Amino acid sequence: MATLSTSSSPWHVHFLQLARYNRWATGRLLDAVAVLPETDYRRDVGLFFKSLHGTLNHLLVGEHMLWYPRFARGVLPVLALDAEIEPDRERLAQALKGGAVNWVQLIGTWPVERFDGQLSYTTMRGTSAHLPFAATLAHVFNHATHHRGQITAALTAMGQPCPELDMVYFLQTEQAPQA
Repeated sequence: MATLSTSSSPWHVHFLQLARYNRWATGRLLDAVAVLPETDYRRDVGLFFKSLHGTLNHLLVGEHMLWYPRFARGVLPVLALDAEIEPDRERLAQALKGGAVNWVQLIGTWPVERFDGQLSYTTMRGTSAHLPFAATLAHVFNHATHHRGQITAALTAMGQPCPELDMVYFLQTEQAPQA
């Protein structure tokens, strides 16, 4: 668990928990996707970003290459939401897992006051945006959950086993005695 830079607040507890859930769910999903043959992994299965590979690349772009720099440094690289950043599926999985760890570490460093402020950034269209910090951070994790749900639905449609990603299972895992 990340070390907080200031005393814990409900925001820190909540968002650190969401970041740990994101890390856990991403790992479980990627484990399930890893066993797929290349043709199933890359074929158009009707998702917004077409394939599992396209959707996972979108998660890398959105969660780790657009939103993370906005929250961490207030900068925005210019990237298309459907960019294929990582063509290699193993390196893509490692980038997603590493990015999920980065969120846990970043959130743990923020002072309590940051959650009550605003996130100011430049949108992909070049306009200024000023949004509630905590609600926008919640969007990042909600967005990832949305696309994980799309991927699990595609796995089910392919007749593949699908990991259980409900947050309650993560919470149970966190509370289970460690061996």
